Amino acid sequence: MRVAIIAITANGAKLGATLKRGLPQGTLFVLAKHAVPDAVPFSDRVPALLARLWPDFDGLVCIMATGIVVRSIAPLLQGKEQDPAVVVMDDAGHFSISLLSGHLGGANALAAQCADLAGATAVITTATDVNDLPSFDMLAQDNGWRIEDLSRVKVLNALLLEGKEITVVDPTGKVAEYCREKGNLRFAEDWGQAAQSGAKGVVLVTNKLVPAGIDRERTLVLRPVDLCLGIGCNRGTTADEIESVVARHLAQLSLSEGSIKCLASAEAKADEEGLLAYAREKGIPLMFFGSDALNGIDVPSPPSEHAFAAIGARGVAEPAALLAAAGGKLLLHKVKDGNVTLAIAEAGE
Repeated sequence: MRVAIIAITANGAKLGATLKRGLPQGTLFVLAKHAVPDAVPFSDRVPALLARLWPDFDGLVCIMATGIVVRSIAPLLQGKEQDPAVVVMDDAGHFSISLLSGHLGGANALAAQCADLAGATAVITTATDVNDLPSFDMLAQDNGWRIEDLSRVKVLNALLLEGKEITVVDPTGKVAEYCREKGNLRFAEDWGQAAQSGAKGVVLVTNKLVPAGIDRERTLVLRPVDLCLGIGCNRGTTADEIESVVARHLAQLSLSEGSIKCLASAEAKADEEGLLAYAREKGIPLMFFGSDALNGIDVPSPPSEHAFAAIGARGVAEPAALLAAAGGKLLLHKVKDGNVTLAIAEAGE
């Protein structure tokens, strides 16, 4: 986590230096008249400085009065999935307060870390933490899952706090492991059981599309990011065609675009503008593999004479998907659809 530590007093500068030594990715900013070694001096007003640092850091530790910080960051707030962690400490080092983005942004953990470094008391006010309960947003973060509708987290966490029954469908078993029998959770085998359970809330862990019959207002969908798409295409294939092919075959398999982990192809396609544009527009990472690596993977489909003649690989879509999935399994054997060849693999643990 890239952390900006900001101090405006002499005592705060000393405390900031202590924190910086314990935060490997920390950068210390100190008001110029209190400058200390290995710190970046500043002369801006605090609101201007925070506005400048806001987009560039994952966390801000502000050694100053809470009121200054609240007034300074108010115009910068966008949402809990976007805002950095904000921690406030008094310059005597008595308290370390998690002020903003406690769960998703990591402010609770950062506040605790700062408290340990300074010998301070961590102040955490999120309801699930103070009641020693799990939280579904932290569950998702810990496992690298995407939250399909962030507003549902608030609903389901509230039900957890109220002791209401929540039905969970989780083929990974990670919800039970994380919650450790805390909360009124009932585990179901499938969505049908969940829909008929009569529980006040439902948590679904799935890379599948959510079927009809599930009440979306009381359902939190957590998406494992585990779909690796192997893609081959003719030279000059457009991003629109690639998007159309991917969307069509995901829908046929009832798989969610929200679970796409990466696109994978041959190194020869590293300059394919349509593929690059599709990945860029969707914000999906791209992986490229050499022909030797592709040829080293056993795949179910027969070799492609066209691919071998073009780049020396016996196939692209299936071996690329399996290489990206690192020991996973094919969910879709390669299909040729227009100018695109597609295979889909589900990543292993």
